[in-house]
Amino acid sequence: MKKVLLDPKSYGVSLSSWLSGYGGKGLKKAISDPQSIVPIIKDAGLRGLGGSGFPTYKKWQFVCDQKANPDKYLICNGNEDEPGTFKDAFLLTNTPHQVVEGALITALANNINKIIFYINPEQTQSIESMRIAIEQWQKNELYSKFEKKLAVPVFMQVLESSGHYIGGEETAAIEWVEGKFPFPRGKPPFPAISGVHGCPTLINNIETIANVSHIVRNGAKWFQELGRGTSSGNKLFCLSGDVLNPGVYELPMGTTLSELIFTHGGGMLLSKKLKAVFTGGVSSTILTPKDLDVSLDFDSVYERGSSLGTGAMIVVSEGTGIVKRVTEYVNFYAHSSCGQCPPCKTGTYYVSQLLNKIDTGRATIVDLDSLINLSKILPGSGRCHLIDGAMKIVDSSLEHFNEEYRSSLIS
Repeated sequence: MKKVLLDPKSYGVSLSSWLSGYGGKGLKKAISDPQSIVPIIKDAGLRGLGGSGFPTYKKWQFVCDQKANPDKYLICNGNEDEPGTFKDAFLLTNTPHQVVEGALITALANNINKIIFYINPEQTQSIESMRIAIEQWQKNELYSKFEKKLAVPVFMQVLESSGHYIGGEETAAIEWVEGKFPFPRGKPPFPAISGVHGCPTLINNIETIANVSHIVRNGAKWFQELGRGTSSGNKLFCLSGDVLNPGVYELPMGTTLSELIFTHGGGMLLSKKLKAVFTGGVSSTILTPKDLDVSLDFDSVYERGSSLGTGAMIVVSEGTGIVKRVTEYVNFYAHSSCGQCPPCKTGTYYVSQLLNKIDTGRATIVDLDSLINLSKILPGSGRCHLIDGAMKIVDSSLEHFNEEYRSSLIS
């Protein structure tokens, strides 16, 4: 795997090793001038790297503005349960100290006194690395200076998530932290106003948090210049599927899809032709060979009718059935639906059943018409985006590979 936000071979899970290199310098700068943190993050152009691409400073500002409640929460979201997405686990396992330092700076910027690292229970190595890292930090002099600057005792822990895909949705994470089943909440109120136990709560993805100490240490201009074009920073891309060299790649935001697949990924397996790419995990629309020139940044991918999402790219080669792939992914969504919203629970189930019929050659044109109708009426019917993600890949695959669907029907 390519070097990711500082080479883990150089820094590992030892705090002393981290602090002997680049580590700690960002936190020291933050302690000396906490008021400068949010403006630096704003000028750097850091956006949420867990899927939304929402400007990070705006989320932070909402929490900063909440003064009434003495307690504030930070949830560092590492639930990461979507197919094709595995960057956060890599960061948590191999470079936990940059995640902790980023969280401490984030807490300082927002006057947060309760920090929770919310990690998928299947990522046992990540959980162990983070627990060791937290213990090391809490015994360090720099951490004592951080607490003194914050002027309140800080609670910091690793919490295993529910392990459900839906548990990564921010309000579902809040429910789990409160000891409840991770049902997504209706909004408003938004977490920044009323989150964990009614307290202002900031939820950021692990990759977003991992960038914070580097930006504060090096400045906004440094981060801006890492990206290409109008994009800022580097991005972790999870490359999987029919490529020679799958893995996690840290590349400039704005790297082209072609460069990711053919330069860094080594090209297609068995020298087959590219057929499609599922972008941002499996909750977005499909890109095809005509999109190989697209710059992998939030705005450019959006202009192609898709989403950068988590930066996960699942590559499909010629000879692989799109219907089969879409069926597998919708089966995942049907299994993952929490059942709170009937249109989502029943909708993903029926769509899954229809796709399985089509994939196995047992469907008629009536089934295909039903699938098309459901893909139009179901989006927007749930509290969270699970049903939207499932229907996006169905609708996109119908648009690009309609003949493949029709050729599977009983004539």
